[in-house]
Amino acid sequence: MIKQVAVWIDHKEARIFHLDGDKVDEVTVSASAHDVHHRQHSNGPEGAKEHPNDAKRYFHEVARAMDGAEAILVVGPSTAKLDFIRYVHKNDHAVEQSILGVETVDHPTDGEVVAYAKKYFDTHHHKR
Repeated sequence: MIKQVAVWIDHKEARIFHLDGDKVDEVTVSASAHDVHHRQHSNGPEGAKEHPNDAKRYFHEVARAMDGAEAILVVGPSTAKLDFIRYVHKNDHAVEQSILGVETVDHPTDGEVVAYAKKYFDTHHHKR
């Protein structure tokens, strides 16, 4: 099975979902504290960075949380997803090559992100 990852990202936080059949593992990366939190997940306000190096460190941590992914969907409410795409284009070609799509999604629940990603990957799996 292809390693599928969905990430919901804004300038403060990224919620990264590793999808493996019915199992979902979530990693949260916080921009402000550079914290990474791992947890098992069951289905059931944004601001600009003041220092470019902070954004670069944040995006680096987000990319590292997706290492090994073969199919990535990036979603989010505003410009952070595009800033992240620009970062990986310039700094992380392995992650960039795995990105299948970038979609605007406001502030969904974790379950909504997972459901959206599963449907997206099911619809677009033939393109890889």
